[in-house]
Amino acid sequence: MTETVHQIEQEARERLALAHSADELENIRIYFLGKKGKLASLMEQLKTLSGEERKSYGREVNQLKAFLENALQSKKAGFGPVRQEGELFDETLPGIPPRTGTVHPITQTIDEITRIFERLGFEVAEGPEIETEFHNFTALNIPLDHPSRDSFDTFYTTSGHLLRSQTSTVQIRVMQARKPPLRIIAPGRVYRPDAVDASHSFMFHQMEGLMVDDRITFSDLKGILHLFLRELFGKETKIRFRPHFFPFTEPSVEVDLRWGKGWLEILGAGSVDPNVFEAVGYDPKKVQGFAFGLGVERIAMLRHGIDDIRLFYENDLRFLKQFS
Repeated sequence: MTETVHQIEQEARERLALAHSADELENIRIYFLGKKGKLASLMEQLKTLSGEERKSYGREVNQLKAFLENALQSKKAGFGPVRQEGELFDETLPGIPPRTGTVHPITQTIDEITRIFERLGFEVAEGPEIETEFHNFTALNIPLDHPSRDSFDTFYTTSGHLLRSQTSTVQIRVMQARKPPLRIIAPGRVYRPDAVDASHSFMFHQMEGLMVDDRITFSDLKGILHLFLRELFGKETKIRFRPHFFPFTEPSVEVDLRWGKGWLEILGAGSVDPNVFEAVGYDPKKVQGFAFGLGVERIAMLRHGIDDIRLFYENDLRFLKQFS
């Protein structure tokens, strides 16, 4: 029975995709929903089923009916108003433009950040979202007893892998595969089991950066970040560097922007810790480098005045159309 329902749904999808007029849609409606249509024949089979089977089968048939009605209505709306027989039609009237999509604000932000760094000589690197503990923690100098390795802070799989909690994993993979000089940025989705609210989500986007060569100093880091942030937020942007701690950089800083009457933390950065270089097979006496990371949603929210991160993921066209 289940296979029959699915076959009819697939047939309906194929016929609807090929329909190009209201008359064709009406024929499809009669074929599936008419008194002698496909759906009626399915309903006849209910008489032959037991109570529990009838309940399950009836639910599937009702779901198919709802799908057919909604799909027909949606397809019909795309044809515009139906012209009655004998009604005059003015061929000089402009056509009805089709609805077109727009680039998502998160993608727009990633693209804009990427363009800035590409002008500074960085290339985009990507990596898997399902990672190993080595790439996500060990190689980044994060000890076994660090809170971020706990199951309350990281999504682990039954196979012993995990959903990456930072795109720093891409930096590790690139360094394992290539020798310096390196200048990369790594945008992508990351996952952490945070409770969803206006400022947190279990899935969000990060942009990590890495630069490694034989002579890379902390002043290079400051210069790159000054150029980037003033290009993104405006040339008058005031920037502050504060000492901080990250396991994978030493020394480390948090970078703040002057926002309104106060300061707002925007990203973390620092010189790559020698232990990270050793983990990927680099000689820390021969190479130096810096790394930084920022949250893409945070950047987008600041630039567009958005106060709820959930708006990015709800697919509300009223919200998304504002970024066309």
